[in-house]
Amino acid sequence: MFIRGRPITMYVPSNIQNYEDLRMEPPVEKLELDWVYGYRGRDCRANLYLLSSGEAVYFIACVVVLYHINNRTQRHYRKHTDCVRCLTIHPDKVRVASGQTAGVDKDGKPLQPYVHIWDSSTLITLQQIGLGTFERGVGSVAFSFAVSTTFICTNNSTQVLTPWDHAAVIPTNEAVFAVEFNPSDSTNIITCGKSHIYFWTLSAGSLTKKQGIFGKYKKPKFIQCFVFSLTGDVLTGDSEGNILTWGKSPGDVKTLGKGAKETFQIMRQTRAHDGSVFTLCMLQGGALLSGGGKDRKIIRWSADLAPERECEIPEKFGAVRCITDVNGEEVLVGTTRNAILRGTFSDGFCVLLSPVQGHVDEMWGLATHPSQNVFLTCGHDRQVCVWNTEEHKLDWSTTLEEYGLCADFCPNGAVVSVGLSTGRWLVLDLQTKEVVSDYTDGNEQLSVMRYSPDGSFLAVGSHDNFIYVYNVTESGRRYSRYGKCNGHSSFITHLDWSKDGKYVMSNSGDYEILYWDVAGGCKLLRNRYESKDREWASYTCVLGFHVMGVWLEGSDGTDINALCRSHSERVVAVADDFCKVHLFQYPCPKPKAPNHSYEGHGSHVTNVRFTHCDSHLLSMGGKDTCILQWEVKRGGTGDGGERLHSASFTSSPEP
Repeated sequence: MFIRGRPITMYVPSNIQNYEDLRMEPPVEKLELDWVYGYRGRDCRANLYLLSSGEAVYFIACVVVLYHINNRTQRHYRKHTDCVRCLTIHPDKVRVASGQTAGVDKDGKPLQPYVHIWDSSTLITLQQIGLGTFERGVGSVAFSFAVSTTFICTNNSTQVLTPWDHAAVIPTNEAVFAVEFNPSDSTNIITCGKSHIYFWTLSAGSLTKKQGIFGKYKKPKFIQCFVFSLTGDVLTGDSEGNILTWGKSPGDVKTLGKGAKETFQIMRQTRAHDGSVFTLCMLQGGALLSGGGKDRKIIRWSADLAPERECEIPEKFGAVRCITDVNGEEVLVGTTRNAILRGTFSDGFCVLLSPVQGHVDEMWGLATHPSQNVFLTCGHDRQVCVWNTEEHKLDWSTTLEEYGLCADFCPNGAVVSVGLSTGRWLVLDLQTKEVVSDYTDGNEQLSVMRYSPDGSFLAVGSHDNFIYVYNVTESGRRYSRYGKCNGHSSFITHLDWSKDGKYVMSNSGDYEILYWDVAGGCKLLRNRYESKDREWASYTCVLGFHVMGVWLEGSDGTDINALCRSHSERVVAVADDFCKVHLFQYPCPKPKAPNHSYEGHGSHVTNVRFTHCDSHLLSMGGKDTCILQWEVKRGGTGDGGERLHSASFTSSPEP
């Protein structure tokens, strides 16, 4: 095969008599989305609500998650084609509007953003609006309380759609952070953002605006959020840490003369937080909750803005991003480190959803346990997280001094090795969570850790072009350097052991496939033809005869980030650079092999791994900080209504 004009030679195994007659079929296995780990709190606002069904609704990557708080179950709305950026629910607590960002397809062509209005009980899309209207991502959405009017706010313009298919454009140059209809008057709309608050009036399809007047008060850099009080006042939270109460003032006839119009002015300033007020939440009885950024505090205020109680969110969860009232006493809190908490002031706050507070940056390292329903992730935020696939929760996490890029469990399941960005690698005990070994090979990042099938060797692939091989003793707790594989002309990307534990196959950044005789002293096997019939304990190398068919014609060598053969050796899962997860039959040695393709990630998919019994596949997004857990459905069980298409790998992308 050719990658970027480079020929890559692969030898046909002896058991294939006639390569030309091989037939490639899509696998009978299919994937169904089982669980979504993650919440996008780090850079989105007002993105956590409670439905009448008792489900919390929030989003991560391209998926809107409906999590039933008491039943601990998830449903998923999956009609978005790029990252969801905003969300709101209708006053009926059933209908939902969600807006997405403007993305690009795999050829770099822009994809237009839009808003979906959908029914949360059936997950049926009621309407898709704004396609062709918005240029950049949709930043805010709001429903009116009266007629079926939806207010859409994008990053560079604000739009009203009445009644979901008619648009009137509001010219705004400032960044808009929040938008809402007045609950008692749907002709009144408010937007706020960078140094402004605007009061809009909708009349006969046109909009007029009045700017809020700060007068003697210091104009804040940002107005982050606002709510309507039960008395009709508007309360804003700003970057100065203040809650401002806004009200109408009659026109100043003395200064402005006859016909002076009423203005919106600050009636009161209340000092609330040290640092920004990120969110405000009006409770049923008229009390108010405010959430702080720098001080991480949640403060409860009486109806006349007297502070009543306060609590502080633990530092590991970050700042308070948004608050949602559950029942007047209990609240849900979304945080800037991608966690969702549930609690009351009296009991403190507990973690409601398996938080990914450990992952707020790009992730690359993924490993599944050899005998338990457990997997490990690590990434650029220096966190190592261990998850339980059955209970859908974070078992534990720890913070490292450098960031982790790769990992592998020892076959005995007692320890796991993690490769870091500096050439250092650690071995963690799964029971005690302690570091039991600490080594360094070279001074460049490590890209792959792989134990031999019996656990007697560990191979460490580095960006310094070497594979370091260690003897492993004392059940994975002691390591001694055995040898070094020297021969690649670029950095190591993937490697696998043979089933007998004597040989290694490896790939590099310049698309080499090399074979090594480890038992014979880490020697490079010059005659690659001799390795054509070797059986491999795992198959994660992206280049090799058995997986040649997963590559698109004319591919860049970086189009596929990772792949993984199932333990049954029936299928191979592929993580590509275009936000997709693919499932091919194994072996897959012919070009244009048909496959099942799945959407959900909003970023390049960095890694995929099957669980020990092949019941599930885990996929990991890079920048979207999202982990998707897919159930592997055997043939004939249906695809559960997933967004799936079986096609040749050269088919055009889904609309």
